[in-house]
Amino acid sequence: MALERRHQPLLPLGEFVWRYVRWGSVAAAILFGSLAVGVCGYHFLEGIPWIDSLLNASMILGGMGPVDTLKTSAGKIFASLYALYSGLALISIAGMMLTPAFHRFLHRFHLDADRKKSGG
Repeated sequence: MALERRHQPLLPLGEFVWRYVRWGSVAAAILFGSLAVGVCGYHFLEGIPWIDSLLNASMILGGMGPVDTLKTSAGKIFASLYALYSGLALISIAGMMLTPAFHRFLHRFHLDADRKKSGG
């Protein structure tokens, strides 16, 4: 998923959209994989029903915090590690979704600056 270099031309809009779809697919895979780990952790370690496990994992992954009170030591350790991981995952996913647009903006800015320098 390499991005074009400074002196390469700007990608056509169709290719840029396809790049965004690829980056978004990777971000979605990370998101759903992280959510699955959280749901299984809450369900198997804490004995919380599936739907409540989904709610807890979604809230933690979204940065909101847990819903249910945890009772076991294993569940509490899992929840603390999952919360730390989720914070990093959320930042990483946001970065992956912003990277193509931010890169395109900067690339266009550099191409315009190069044209002005060369008198074109």
